[in-house]
Amino acid sequence: MFEAFVTLCLAAGGPCRVALLPGYGADTPSACMAALSERPPAVPEEAAGAPRCAPRPVADLSFTEIAPGVFAHRGAIAEPDAENRGDVANIAFVIGSEAVAVIDAGGSRAVGEAVYLAIRARTGLPIRALVLSHMHPDHVYGAAPLAEAGAEVVGRAGLARALADRAVSYAEGFGSRIGAPGFLGTALPRVDREVAERTGIDLGGRVLTLEAEPTAHTATDLIATDSATGVLFAGDLVFAEHAPALDGSLPGWQGVLGRLTARKAPLVVPGHGGPALPWPGGAAPLARYLDTLAADTRAALAAGSPLSEATRNIGVTEAAHWRLFDLYNARNATAAYTELEWE
Repeated sequence: MFEAFVTLCLAAGGPCRVALLPGYGADTPSACMAALSERPPAVPEEAAGAPRCAPRPVADLSFTEIAPGVFAHRGAIAEPDAENRGDVANIAFVIGSEAVAVIDAGGSRAVGEAVYLAIRARTGLPIRALVLSHMHPDHVYGAAPLAEAGAEVVGRAGLARALADRAVSYAEGFGSRIGAPGFLGTALPRVDREVAERTGIDLGGRVLTLEAEPTAHTATDLIATDSATGVLFAGDLVFAEHAPALDGSLPGWQGVLGRLTARKAPLVVPGHGGPALPWPGGAAPLARYLDTLAADTRAALAAGSPLSEATRNIGVTEAAHWRLFDLYNARNATAAYTELEWE
C-alpha cells in the first residue's frame, strides 16, 4: 500500500519532518498520485514542497487488543517532550463490521498519524468518528490526521469553546515542550459535533454510546461504552499510576466516579496508565486519592491554615502511590482549597 506524504519545515534551513496525509491510500503509487490530483489536500502551512506518494510505513505506536475488536495504546507516564512527541495519554479504537471509532488522539499531529497507521495495519474500514474525552492537549492535538481520514470529531458540549479559549496557552505551554520537529503541523481540532447528554455511534454490529458528564476532571468530560464488549472508555475521569490532575470540581469528580463505579463493565480504559483495568476495582486508587485530597483540604480549612501552608500538606500521604506526584499534587491542592473554602 502507498500513502501520501509532505515535508514540513519550521523555516528555510530549519528542522523538518515528513508528515502523513491520510485519505489517499492506494495499492499503487500511480493510484495514490491520481487521488492527490483529484482531491488536492489542505496541507499544513509548514509544508515545503508538493505532496508525494511512498510506501506505507510500519506503525510505530503499539496497540493491544484488550477485548474483541477493542484496541488500546498506553501513553508514556511522563511530561510531553521532544522524545515522546506528546504521546503521554492513552488512545483506543473500536472496529465494527462497517467502520472504526477512535477514542482520543494523542498530543501531536505526529502521534495522530501513527494512530492512523496502526488502524490501517488492522483494517481498511472507514474511520467514522474520533471521540475526544475532554479538552486537555495530550488527548486532542493528534486529531487532525484522523479528521482528514474522514472521522467526525465528537466531544462534549462546550469542548469547541474550551479549546478556543486555551489555544494560545496550549501552543505556548504544551507545544513548546515538544518543540520542532515533533510538533510541526500540529493544531487544535475543529469539533464537528457536541454531545449535551447522550448519543450513539453505530459501527456495524456494535454501538459506541457517548455520555456527557457534569464538571469533574474538567468541564468537558465525555465517556464512551462499547455495546459489544461492555468496555468503558473513561478518559481522565480515571487515572492509574500517573498522578491525577484536577481541572474541574473535586466534589463533582468524586460524584461522577461514584456513579461510574456502580456500573457493570469488564474493563475500563483510563486516560493514563493501564491501558486496561478491571472495573470497578481499577478506580480504587483514584477514589482514595480524591477522598484524601478532600479530607486534607477540609481539615486545613477548619484549622485556618493559609493556602501557602495548606498546599505543602494536602495529599502528601499519597505521594508513594503515584508517578509525577510532585508535578501535580500542589496544583490539585490549590484547586481543592479554592473550591472547598466556599462550601
